[in-house]
Amino acid sequence: MHDSALALAVAAAAVPAAFPGVPSQYRGFPRVDFSLDGCPCTVVMPRHELPGRPWIWRAEFFDAFPQIDLALLAEGFHLAYMNVGNTFGCPSAMRHFDVFYEAMTGTYGLAAKPVLEGLSRGGLYVYAWGAAHPDRVLCILGDNPVCDFKSWPGGRGTGPGSPRDWAKLIGDYGFASEQAALDYGGNPIDRLEPLAAHGVPLIHLCGDADEVVPYPENTVILAERYRRLGGAIDVLVKPGQKHHPHGLEDPAPAVRMILDVWNGRPLSGTTRVL
Repeated sequence: MHDSALALAVAAAAVPAAFPGVPSQYRGFPRVDFSLDGCPCTVVMPRHELPGRPWIWRAEFFDAFPQIDLALLAEGFHLAYMNVGNTFGCPSAMRHFDVFYEAMTGTYGLAAKPVLEGLSRGGLYVYAWGAAHPDRVLCILGDNPVCDFKSWPGGRGTGPGSPRDWAKLIGDYGFASEQAALDYGGNPIDRLEPLAAHGVPLIHLCGDADEVVPYPENTVILAERYRRLGGAIDVLVKPGQKHHPHGLEDPAPAVRMILDVWNGRPLSGTTRVL
């Protein structure tokens, strides 16, 4: 093949495929919905994408408190979501996530390292997938995230838990008994070493009066352990705020941190009260 023809062929092969599915609009941005690996999926495209095609991968509750997602779309990020059901980051959910990641980064050409966004129980998903693939994570954004399922839905701390979700979690993980779930060593607070070893920055937004996913039992423990491992975590504390509302009324502080990480700038590694 002539050199120029070879160059054209290589360039054509490098062009990512267009996202499949049914087109629509999401709050003023182009959206497509499709099925992958038996799961409903959604991708929202920015009007003007950033070079390198960064993306934020929301693990749960698409369109719930989307201020940060919308601000990142406006900055040029893609937004992606795969609905694996209410399965608490269990191993079968992670296998679906593996398929989704390969499609997003391979077939459709998004950046190799997404922002993983875990809102509430979504924290279980993003930390499970991130700990298994720390080389594929730009940063983790936790929003009042569950960091230990003994706290929620197990209710083994100060919060009430959720008995129905706890029973479902035990089944989804395939635990032989409730005690096996309580003895499990794979919660986010337990699997931080791979993330710290790969220098993955963490950003948490937390209400310090969260009555559902108590802040001291979740983010406080995770942040202390991550910092002892040499990891960088910024925590933005919303004083007096409960589990709802999530997000930030003004998403700028979180967006700035994510853009800093995308541009190779370090986090401050501090806990700040907003």
